[in-house]
Amino acid sequence: MSSARPAGLPHVDAETPAVLVLPGPVRRDEVPGLCARLRALLEGGAAGVVVCDVGGLGPPGLAVVDLLARLELTARRAGGRIRLRDADPVLHALLGLVGLRFQVEGQVEQREPPLGVEEAVETGDPAL
Repeated sequence: MSSARPAGLPHVDAETPAVLVLPGPVRRDEVPGLCARLRALLEGGAAGVVVCDVGGLGPPGLAVVDLLARLELTARRAGGRIRLRDADPVLHALLGLVGLRFQVEGQVEQREPPLGVEEAVETGDPAL
């Protein structure tokens, strides 16, 4: 017994992550409200990832690092993650300096090469 496949392309459900725009300099008393908005986005079916647009945060500093760390912690507690959009290279360097790693839009994730892929070796190179 066989069944015919439906004609046309298979249905693909592409989910677009929700976006949380972080406005200009964020005051310390605004952080709990932003965390609550992030939690609501994740609970509202944001596919486990919320994109945080950090382009308007202004010059990076420890207050921005604290905000992003709290947002990531909130997202993880809700079963999700955040991804940064429009991150300044200085902010990215500062986050790396304090040991925080975030996925950044447009940046390829670093990972091991696929199995079976070997680097080319020039003849005459000493063995390691």
